[in-house]
Amino acid sequence: MMRQIRKQILTIGVLASVLSPGFAQVSPVLAASVVTTAIVSNPLTGVALEGNDPVSYFTEKEPLAGTLDLAYDWGGVTWYFANQANLDVFKTDPEIYAPQFGGYCAMGVARGFLSDGNPRIYAMVGQRLYLFYSTANRDAFLMSPKKAMTDAVDHWGGLSKELSTN
Repeated sequence: MMRQIRKQILTIGVLASVLSPGFAQVSPVLAASVVTTAIVSNPLTGVALEGNDPVSYFTEKEPLAGTLDLAYDWGGVTWYFANQANLDVFKTDPEIYAPQFGGYCAMGVARGFLSDGNPRIYAMVGQRLYLFYSTANRDAFLMSPKKAMTDAVDHWGGLSKELSTN
């Protein structure tokens, strides 16, 4: 969905630059702003995991909602936490608690493409958090997680080159 919105914004920018000579000076800025980011976040707020506490995926039965008062910027996005202890733990080693592949659908990455993962559709495998676009993708991943992870790691190097760290 997010990639589709970005494509629509880029298309509007290109059309506007063709139709309006004055807009052509702005279009490179617009084009730069639609680059897919390295960590999936809300495009309006810049918040990761729809505001869920990333540490709570590891410690609770279901992820907890974070709060504005306990926000931390890492990886170019904002992360919310349910309590100070979870924030402190995340700060010590964010790579452990952040979703793998930047929060992109792990099965999509295994298949060689990027799609935003949904923080409500996830799996914990080998003490790592994986997000998925759909329950069908999660089920496919869990049918053969070793192969899916190997394929995802193989594709991630090339796919991650398309991403911006801004």
